[in-house]
Amino acid sequence: MKEQMNIMVVDDEMVVRKSLLHWFQKMGQRVETASGALEALEKLREIPIDLMFVDIKMPGMDGIQLLQKVKDDYPQTSVIIITAYGSIESAVTAMKLGADDYLLKPFNPNQLSLLMEKIMHQKRLLTKCDYLKGQLEQMTRFDNIIGESPAMQEIFRLIPEVAESDSPILLSGETGTGKELVAKAIHAKSKRSKLPFLAINCGAIPDTLVESELFGYRKGAFTGAHYPRKGLLEVVSGGTLFLDEIGEISPKMQIDLLRVLEEKKITSLGSNIPVDIDFRLISATRKNLEEEISRGTFRRDFFYRINVIQIHLPPLRKRKEDIPLLADHFLLKFRQETCKNVDRISSQALSILQNYDWPGNVRELQNAIERAVVLSKSRTIEAGVFAFLSPGSSPDISCGRSLKQIEKDHIKTVLAECGGNISRAARILGLHRSTLYRKLKTLGLQQD
Repeated sequence: MKEQMNIMVVDDEMVVRKSLLHWFQKMGQRVETASGALEALEKLREIPIDLMFVDIKMPGMDGIQLLQKVKDDYPQTSVIIITAYGSIESAVTAMKLGADDYLLKPFNPNQLSLLMEKIMHQKRLLTKCDYLKGQLEQMTRFDNIIGESPAMQEIFRLIPEVAESDSPILLSGETGTGKELVAKAIHAKSKRSKLPFLAINCGAIPDTLVESELFGYRKGAFTGAHYPRKGLLEVVSGGTLFLDEIGEISPKMQIDLLRVLEEKKITSLGSNIPVDIDFRLISATRKNLEEEISRGTFRRDFFYRINVIQIHLPPLRKRKEDIPLLADHFLLKFRQETCKNVDRISSQALSILQNYDWPGNVRELQNAIERAVVLSKSRTIEAGVFAFLSPGSSPDISCGRSLKQIEKDHIKTVLAECGGNISRAARILGLHRSTLYRKLKTLGLQQD
């Protein structure tokens, strides 16, 4: 896959700037030049730079001072010091201050090629490490998807098969059925597995921000764009992009994404320079997109482009034979997280789980098990903990209490059960942390 970086050459000698400019352009890189440190800093505020070549000896602010400024303000930018033979000692000092390497004058093309390959390799490793830190537990383990039912066995068969291609995939199914887990499993089995997996919930980004988030922007592209920013489509290039709830995006963004999928290029806001990108698209939706096409809210051409391969995830009520496996899996998970000595679910409790229809699917089951582990007073989770799942167990709102009061009491109870832990309470309630905070404020339950 083609790798590109934004490179800047900073040197007060024009011949050096031109030499490196032509060389890097021949290598297919995007190049900026600056004759001094102040010009370089000005460009850095407008253009995201991956790698800088900086001469040590320049009038005004020298290369060492520029290096320190770059490392303070743009820590993700790599810096290679350009030096003459007489200033090796300064180059060593620069490396102690954070320079990635140094380049001797006059330049040797072979040395330059090796140095570039080294920096690219380092950036690949850093990208991989950052990715693994945040995603390893959730993404790389195929067994995070639990199930022995025929429907799930068919999905397990499909995952490695579709992972071999780069064709767009559309995952359909109700909320909470595990669409993101399947997307991560496909990525983990693909040739792109060592590169980023980026998940974006299209329904969670305001429509006014979608374009700037996906395509990026230059400084001054709109009010508040004080610094340049790479778009998520450029960040994920080489890897897999997962667009969850793709049925929520506007018709205009459907057109823009269709163009990206066809041309493999993006142009950031405020720029007229296209950037090559390469990613595998996996989309997901809980909506019936064909019905949305009939209503005129979803484009037919875009639907055909993202729906090359479709995988449907069944709701939990259609694969109830998987409930005991899932319950045991979540029991072990939350037993370890809470350090509570809870190691089994009684047969009566399991019967309640299997007789419930789970409108929230696997996510709701996970929340129910977490709540049960938190509330359990013994090693065994008894049926009473799941009484709220039984038919007829819903609160009677006709007994003089408003729906708002019932909601307030329920949130208050769950918070108390979780010892005031907002994150755990939000998971049990099936809410985002920010949503729970807003409810606490609205209901007068702010924590001190």
